[in-house]
Amino acid sequence: MGKIILTGDRPTGRLHVGHYVGSLRRRVELQDSGEFEQIFIMIADAQALTDNAENPEKIRSNVVEVALDYLSVGLDPEKITILIQSRIPELTELTQYYSNLVTVSRLQRNPTVKSEIQMRNFETSIPVGFFCYPISQAADITAFKATTVPVGEDQEPMIEQTREIVRKFNSVYGKTLVEPEILLPDNKACMRLPGTDGKAKMSKSLGNCIYLSEEPEDIRKKVMSMFTDPDHLKVSDPGKIEGNTVFTYLDAFCRTEYFEEFLPEYAGLDELKAHYQRGGLGDVKVKKFLNNCLQAELAPIRTRRLEYQKDIPYVYEILKKGSEKAEEVAAKTLADVKKAMKIDYFEDPELISSQQARYNG
Repeated sequence: MGKIILTGDRPTGRLHVGHYVGSLRRRVELQDSGEFEQIFIMIADAQALTDNAENPEKIRSNVVEVALDYLSVGLDPEKITILIQSRIPELTELTQYYSNLVTVSRLQRNPTVKSEIQMRNFETSIPVGFFCYPISQAADITAFKATTVPVGEDQEPMIEQTREIVRKFNSVYGKTLVEPEILLPDNKACMRLPGTDGKAKMSKSLGNCIYLSEEPEDIRKKVMSMFTDPDHLKVSDPGKIEGNTVFTYLDAFCRTEYFEEFLPEYAGLDELKAHYQRGGLGDVKVKKFLNNCLQAELAPIRTRRLEYQKDIPYVYEILKKGSEKAEEVAAKTLADVKKAMKIDYFEDPELISSQQARYNG
């Protein structure tokens, strides 16, 4: 069997530059690498409903926003399969079977679940669906027999839990499921891009994002208000690179050609950092350079998005065809799972004949 990718995003809003450097840009590279037999990109609407059950319109309206972001960054429906999670009912059934293999205490120990619960103030009233979403995610991954899951480092505990479920299932029912490997971003700055306010996580709910579809002037305003070194009060002061959001973004977005175009007096990022650290380089100049880098990176994405926005029915057709193709794959996996669990009653003529023989004496 060839290498297969499964990854995706929750449709709770437009995607931002954290998604881009953390996964989207890499997905396009993987799509074009020729290394993978199949790539499934999931719009995880069912998972998004686990903490938005009372606001389904939010999810409904953002499915197409996420699809537009996927297409605008260069994901090609001729090369990959884009699907909507809720259109694959087999995932729900797999989740049910896997839930028998996981204890409540194990879910409670999952660091990602713990941090997400804390962030959403769910400590005293956790929706069951949200609490169990590591199991649902395992169903998503295994349904497509994914060998590789490209995610950020915050998702490592989730992938490890999937691997545990796969090992448990295979040990109880026989070798059936594929154990996936995690694929982390190769650029450390991309593993978890901070918010524009310097907070550890860029989050739509915190309002510290730069969206892929953001207008140029809005990007400029956000960059110019970014958190830097609070002790770098004068241009002459030495500045710190560590924890400086502007330089973290430059680590993620800067290219050699951007220096040639926008800041030719520097040979590269190392030289710019050295100047800032010894003093004599102001925050405004560095921010203006970062703004130019981001504008250059996001302009073609925004242009492609505007083209796709002209034909929304075509975007939905892409999602429909992708979901239908994905369901065929998931149905085969579910059949394998039910056979392994010996609940494929009507597909096993041997069972029926043996039962008949037993009663015939």
